[in-house]
Amino acid sequence: MIRFRFTLPAWLIVPVLLASSVLQSVADAAPSKLWVFVGTYTSGKSEGLYVLQMDLATGKLERKSVAKGVVNPSFVAIHPSGKFVYSVGEISDFGGAGKKVGAINAFAFDGSTGTLKLLNQQSSGGAGPCHVVVDRTGQVALAANYGGGSVCALPIKEDGSLSEATGFVQHTGSSVNPGRQKEPHAHSINVDPANRFAVAADLGIDQVLVYALDPAGGTLKSHSATKVAPGAGPRHFAFHPSGKFAYVINELALTVTAFRFDAEKGTLTEIQMLSTLPDGASHQGSTAEVQVHPSGKFLYGSNRGHDSIVVYAIDQSTGRLTYVENESTQGSTPRNFGLDPTGAFLLAANQASDSIVVFRIDPQTGALTATGEKIEIPIPVCVKFLPVAE
Repeated sequence: MIRFRFTLPAWLIVPVLLASSVLQSVADAAPSKLWVFVGTYTSGKSEGLYVLQMDLATGKLERKSVAKGVVNPSFVAIHPSGKFVYSVGEISDFGGAGKKVGAINAFAFDGSTGTLKLLNQQSSGGAGPCHVVVDRTGQVALAANYGGGSVCALPIKEDGSLSEATGFVQHTGSSVNPGRQKEPHAHSINVDPANRFAVAADLGIDQVLVYALDPAGGTLKSHSATKVAPGAGPRHFAFHPSGKFAYVINELALTVTAFRFDAEKGTLTEIQMLSTLPDGASHQGSTAEVQVHPSGKFLYGSNRGHDSIVVYAIDQSTGRLTYVENESTQGSTPRNFGLDPTGAFLLAANQASDSIVVFRIDPQTGALTATGEKIEIPIPVCVKFLPVAE
């Protein structure tokens, strides 16, 4: 098997590492357009994995293509080279072998036409894969199986296709919510900025688990685990670009937990827990996505039911959060959102109202303002970006 490393382009690395004065000079060299990949559920009118193009001057979105023939390509990840795209196949009957497993799909992306071509599919090793990422060297894809309560690692070949999983960990345990936490439900997996550890949030056991990652070998080794409040239901997770802090959004409790991250020891220590709802709001629905702004100054999370994006300011020295606002997503059930890599826009994916709504981000406060731009996409679940080559 031929394996390779890839180094991210400088314009994409620098914004998450440098101060705001340097951010402006980097933004001047940034592309004027972005490819936008939208993962969906194909149970309704959706045809598959959609490719859009975004104008960074206006925030306008234009549909370019759709990759058909894959079932429920709900969550998406982009290879560091920009040449390949990966999605989960959020199903439980992949291969028809009788075992409950989902799929991980590999695509080649043609940046000249904005089209995707399916390369191959591999088993995720567990039912209902719902989250996928690619490590920072581009050597391995990592996925979380919600239904199976497990995580896996699949080596990436030179042509972008996937090998069978070489790493697999089955989670065990339960927690206090009898309706949602009778068994493990791995809901996400992320890689730390140093590419040494992978972190999985498991809703079913109220734990955030850290694995030692070997990208070259395609393996995951249990390293540490941190509990959150009983019944919280940790769902998605995000590292601060400094590597010093991290955040998990808790689906069942509608809260965000902030952590200090020891990059050498690979351990998380809780700092703080905050509600994702404004004061006085009734406890309704559930949370979904959480992301840190490229500048590291703000944190965003989505509320389904309340149908809003919560915004926090991040203290750069302590990692603590201060509430800024809740902004309506102008749609129903924001399962996911995307922050464009320049930090100018947030795209809210309203799953139940078939829309992606564009918001401009205030660079000083992090507050959101709707631009008036909106595009109809059936059952959108995930939004990811790639610069358009110019």
